Amino acid sequence: MLLRVLRSSVRSCSSGAPVMQPCPGESSQSATEELSRRRQFLREHPAPFSAFLTDSFGRQHSYLRISLTEKCNLRCQYCMPEEGVPLTPKADLLTTEEILTLARLFVKEGVDKIRLTGGEPLIRPDVVDIVAQLHQLQGLRTIGVTTNGINLARLLPQLQKAGLGAINISLDTLVPAKFEFIVRRKGFHKVMEGIHKAIDLGYSPVKINCVVMRGLNEDELLDFVALTEGLPLDVRFIEYMPFDGNKWNFKKMVSYKEMLDTLQQQWPELEKLPEEESSTAKTFKIPGFRGHISFITSMSEHFCGTCNRLRITADGNLKVCLFGSSEVSLRDHLRAGASEEELLRIIGAAVGRKKRQHAGMFNISQMKNRPMILIELFLILQDSPPAIPSISSRDPIHVQGLRHRMCFSNHMPTLWKGCWVSKSPRLAPQQLGSGSLQRHYSSHPDTDTNPECLSPMSQARATHSGPLPTSDRLTHVDTEGRATMVDVGGKPDTERVAVASATVLLGPVAFKLVQENQLKKGDALVVAQLAGIQAAKLTSQLIPLCHHVALSHVQVQLQLDSTRHAVVIQASCRAQGPTGVEMEALTSAAVASLTLYDMCKAVSRDIVLGEIKLISKTGGQRGDFHRT
Repeated sequence: MLLRVLRSSVRSCSSGAPVMQPCPGESSQSATEELSRRRQFLREHPAPFSAFLTDSFGRQHSYLRISLTEKCNLRCQYCMPEEGVPLTPKADLLTTEEILTLARLFVKEGVDKIRLTGGEPLIRPDVVDIVAQLHQLQGLRTIGVTTNGINLARLLPQLQKAGLGAINISLDTLVPAKFEFIVRRKGFHKVMEGIHKAIDLGYSPVKINCVVMRGLNEDELLDFVALTEGLPLDVRFIEYMPFDGNKWNFKKMVSYKEMLDTLQQQWPELEKLPEEESSTAKTFKIPGFRGHISFITSMSEHFCGTCNRLRITADGNLKVCLFGSSEVSLRDHLRAGASEEELLRIIGAAVGRKKRQHAGMFNISQMKNRPMILIELFLILQDSPPAIPSISSRDPIHVQGLRHRMCFSNHMPTLWKGCWVSKSPRLAPQQLGSGSLQRHYSSHPDTDTNPECLSPMSQARATHSGPLPTSDRLTHVDTEGRATMVDVGGKPDTERVAVASATVLLGPVAFKLVQENQLKKGDALVVAQLAGIQAAKLTSQLIPLCHHVALSHVQVQLQLDSTRHAVVIQASCRAQGPTGVEMEALTSAAVASLTLYDMCKAVSRDIVLGEIKLISKTGGQRGDFHRT
């Protein structure tokens, strides 16, 4: 009873030093000086850590993540189940005062770092005020935010003034077209602007969270690392983790060891930095680079033994483990009038039940857990959208600050001071036979410099380079008429290039919507181009007797022909190996045409797919082929 009386008149914390309420009329300068003296006192007189936040294995939980909202201004295909996420009614979400009440309680017991997450925390209207009020909490050393970066450049000056001390920006690709495909929204350049604003305002390092998933963005590892040469970035590569609805697949996970091996091949001088206590990251640095890189190894090498994190969801539930399904509602107890001591007992009981470690990657994938969007924004990739490969070129690009020996994906944006100049796939106006302005989409940034990649607008009619040798039997059938796979083990490796085409007759209504990019499903040309690229990579899985080919290049072009209300598709594939790539090119063109049908079928089903054919093939023992 005495303790309650004292707490009603004078606030205190576990250090035992009283924190008096500011007197009316007290100047802001004196309040600031008092806050400074208070922090100095805390540094010189560390208090015993709260028993309520210490689990049965001795882990002290000094880091609290608070989700401010379940909503997000992006519609990422990898952050929520395919069928969508039912949002919690507003009345069941924590109010601002409830958030601050819980934050004060946790800080009083020893939490010294709070990170604000979502959904997307920066779409909450009062986020600046929340940061400012958290900044007044005595003993809280760091306030951070994890954001998708869309609103960051606009809000960061206010947030910094309010007391925001750390920034994590989620970004999984440096290719604008891929970014738009993944998140179903535009905004790549807003994210880049936010990164620059954070650097300009002195945040160092600015942390970039990149979830790596095989077939989607593992080919951009070197591009991300290259950014750290001239910028104070901490690029954090995160192993793909399972959550409810993201259809986790072990084969999609790129492990820390595999990522590290890829980087060490490019930068053998890569050196490991000492790990901080309770850090989730394994940090490395390339000598001479301003920034560094980290790996979050939640799956392959968990860090449960030093975990010091707790989470409060937007609806007020306490999660003691990100991968655990058990939660306890602090909101319900708070609204039922629970005292501070009762809340601490509830929190202490939950923390005390925390297990030594999570269940492991395979068991976690079978467990019921919230979708990540309902825990906090964290780019966890799902298996349902098609993987998007990077289309690389032999031509080097020169990014400011990069070493001349580096030659990575030519979709890499060029980073300049204050702006990003995209070298990504682009939509370009082209003149067709009708003389009207048309949309044209190419997966390659500069077709003029790539003679192997034929363009139907500029390429002359192809011709035979010589007679094509024929076989007296079908090579995929054995002597008894049974299907068999050709043995290519004895064939020499040569460069193989193939080009195929297809035509989609849309009709006037669908054609106009595609031309003006007004389809409700989105940009049909972008989606079809990405589908064509993906199909080329998956040909051996679709066509039973095809060999798996490691493609070195895929290019897909889509052009509008207004005279026929058609889209002309051309796919080019290249590889170094013992077998040709004509099937990859044909599959790419066919799937791109099917995707166009799918994008437009709501408008018209009078769509004709046709003229799927091989245009040219070079390399191999049977000679070259060019269609006349």
